[in-house]
Amino acid sequence: MAGNLMRFDPINEMMRLDPFRNIDDLFREFSVTPSLRGLEPEPRIRLDVEEADDAYLVKADLPGMKKEDIKIAVEGNRVSISAECKREKEEKSNGNVVRSERYYGHQQRSFTLPQDVDDAKASASYSDGVLSLSLPKKAGTERRQIAVK
Repeated sequence: MAGNLMRFDPINEMMRLDPFRNIDDLFREFSVTPSLRGLEPEPRIRLDVEEADDAYLVKADLPGMKKEDIKIAVEGNRVSISAECKREKEEKSNGNVVRSERYYGHQQRSFTLPQDVDDAKASASYSDGVLSLSLPKKAGTERRQIAVK
């Protein structure tokens, strides 16, 4: 009995569901949970991307970051967001240090948009742990389909 066999590719299937998903995010979700209580997992940049007629609106979760530690780069239709996190926590008891924890990390997230961005008109704001980007579409770079004759 002959049948059609298809090879299952789980990574391709998962990536197909969310085009803004970064391959690094996929592997981070399967990382081992810290076994020591009180340790926080490494922060991640989560995105919402909306398309309006003339711009893309992006909201990125960057809790606990300072706006001067956030960097945004736009090259054509590729957008990169990076942030450096520095956290220090020290607990004292009777003037002695009981526990001291430090975390220094760098987060980065890149994604591509269907159309080039006019980076001269792009704007960004940061409030309450949310980075908001307004990325106007560049005029004359719309994608069009070509009919096959």
